[in-house]
Amino acid sequence: ESKLRAVLEHYTDVPVVGAVYHDDAMTIAERHLGLVPSNESADARAFIEHIGQRVAEQVDFDAILAIAAAAPPVPESTIEPPTPAAERDVRIAIARDPAFGFYYPDDLEALEAAGAELLPFSPLDDSRLPECDGLFLGGGFPETHMDRLAANAPIRAAIRDAIEAGLPAYAECGGLMYLARSLRWDTHEAEMVGVLPASAVMHERPMGRGYVQLEETPDHPWPGEPGQTVFPAHEFHYSALETPLPPDLRFAYRVHRGTGVDGRHDGIVHRNLVASYAHLRDTSHNHWAGRFVQFVRACRDQKRV
Repeated sequence: ESKLRAVLEHYTDVPVVGAVYHDDAMTIAERHLGLVPSNESADARAFIEHIGQRVAEQVDFDAILAIAAAAPPVPESTIEPPTPAAERDVRIAIARDPAFGFYYPDDLEALEAAGAELLPFSPLDDSRLPECDGLFLGGGFPETHMDRLAANAPIRAAIRDAIEAGLPAYAECGGLMYLARSLRWDTHEAEMVGVLPASAVMHERPMGRGYVQLEETPDHPWPGEPGQTVFPAHEFHYSALETPLPPDLRFAYRVHRGTGVDGRHDGIVHRNLVASYAHLRDTSHNHWAGRFVQFVRACRDQKRV
């Protein structure tokens, strides 16, 4: 430490305000898709508090505050936050538990800004869906919770029946895997929801990883976005759907770059469901959140007529 401090002080004008020492208790566990997320850790809060305590003991916060006070003002952001909807008139059930936790906060904010009330539920622990107009099954790690997901037959049946009855639904990656007939990892296989006509199989290497380029097909059920052609998304999955897939399967996207479901397509369309390996982002290139809320609202209103 003393040598590093001396080098920094001699060759740079960067002040050294502390040193955080190695501590095994601050190690974050890793597995096949990277770091284990905090929503799967029962002691996440205690872990964060331990890190905070160690940093507070080893870093001079008074010096940091003094440096910050002397810094020039930060330019104001030109990014406009989403304008809240006057009324959240669309109820969307969203899977939120240790098996499903991969959501971008700004996408959830965009859903709410478009008029959605997000109703969290747990495919691991709940026996039924909340009363809702639509369903969002995001990414996560169903493979590490496959036995508990399989054991909760009531919620699997409720989701299957709702989608087959026409409930508008959107599933990404882990959500797609959960909607498959089954999930297999090595020699272990567990029954899943069974809406999609294939089983998801885990592999030793990534089956899709990186940025993708997608183009919507005429089978995409959501309201169109004028001028949208090819747009970016991303994928990262060790699973693949078992082939051969039914020849009459409909897809929401053509894949220009990436893997998707079969190397050429992504976004399986079944009734009012879109289930894809790609993770979408609500950006200027693809306002998916508002379109999904529009679709859910239209389906609900049509049902009321």
